[in-house]
Amino acid sequence: MTDDAVLDAFTAHRSLLFTVAYELLGSAADADDVVQETWLRWAEVDHAEVRDPRAYLVRIATRQALNRLRTLARRREDYVGEWLPEPLLTSPDVAEDVELAESVSIAMLTVLETLAPTERAVLVLHEVFDVPYEEIAEAVGRSGAAVRQIAHRARRHVAARRPRTAVSRTEQQRVVDRFLAAVTAGDVQGLLDVLAPDVVVVADSGGLAPAARRPVAGRERVARALVRFAEFAPGVRITTPLVNGTVAARIDPGGGFDTALTFVVADGRITRMYAMRNPRKLGRLDTVAELRR
Repeated sequence: MTDDAVLDAFTAHRSLLFTVAYELLGSAADADDVVQETWLRWAEVDHAEVRDPRAYLVRIATRQALNRLRTLARRREDYVGEWLPEPLLTSPDVAEDVELAESVSIAMLTVLETLAPTERAVLVLHEVFDVPYEEIAEAVGRSGAAVRQIAHRARRHVAARRPRTAVSRTEQQRVVDRFLAAVTAGDVQGLLDVLAPDVVVVADSGGLAPAARRPVAGRERVARALVRFAEFAPGVRITTPLVNGTVAARIDPGGGFDTALTFVVADGRITRMYAMRNPRKLGRLDTVAELRR
């Protein structure tokens, strides 16, 4: 393989590698680092021995992501308040790929955080990227039989915790629009109507912006907290971009971006909200991320 062919093979799969790393880490910045580390290792291998560049590159990226994931787990133990994944601005193509959109949603990524690193890698690689168990076994350093057992355990764990998000983009938009209209008008009854009785709001500020440090549950409590927002609404610009494959809300008070909200919608109501307020995590919402399977 010539030097140009080596670079071309990597470039062709770069977006895939970023997506794999992001789903394993929940951080675009760390996913970028994994992609760079993957390139450095790819450039050094004997390419004459590589039969499937995609599989080989995914294997390298997975190993690098697992190494980083174990380090990040220790760092997150000291995080101030709730930790949420770094949100990404995504294209309509991602939203239209239902399986990919669900896998990169903030709701799903928070569930993946509850898995052990190897469980997360096995589940993501097999369920989202259709990587055969034998290739996953090579990537994570386990036997094929062990990987199948890990996959079964991880699927059961996620199935018990994953929010149900199987609604159309049109339905998401309709519910989010109702919610935002009620918030900006200070309409308590409107909020109660659009929020599920057991709605939960999780906020992530990293201690760098005002936010509840524990989840807020119950529509009355959530509505009371949100209705105060109406006092500031006249100077606030709100848009509804696609974030992590779903309709979200971007809040820009006084021209400065300070909050991204993503939602889980079921039966015409919001069941969960994720509020990202950590300014260090909002930098990827100005440029569309290239995600692909």
